Amino acid sequence: NGFAADVHTAAKFEGVKANSGTASHARSGGNDTLTWSDDFKIPDTPAPHWQVVDTKGNVYLLNRLAIKGGKQNRTIALPSYIHDDSKVQIWCAFAEVLLGEAAFPKPITTASGERMHHDSMAMSR
Repeated sequence: NGFAADVHTAAKFEGVKANSGTASHARSGGNDTLTWSDDFKIPDTPAPHWQVVDTKGNVYLLNRLAIKGGKQNRTIALPSYIHDDSKVQIWCAFAEVLLGEAAFPKPITTASGERMHHDSMAMSR
């Protein structure tokens, strides 16, 4: 079971400020992560953040892209309360505006979503 088999890449980011690069979802063990591609450029806005939209339309504001000391949150862990991911968005938390988004070809079920599905199947027996 190779690591590369667990990587899914979204379409190119498109939007008013975030319009380069892609995001990839990967899983290692029970941990789901998002990483932006090398050609992604952090938008020049006050507070760009990672944001995820699930298949039910719920929106989850996550980590800021750039952090103190010139560091970047290039790869972030998805919290266990996110059970699937249909889109990755770049959101400016300061101006409260969508800077760009990238959709996955088909929604990604996270490890916690798979556990939840497995548990509900076991309870229905």
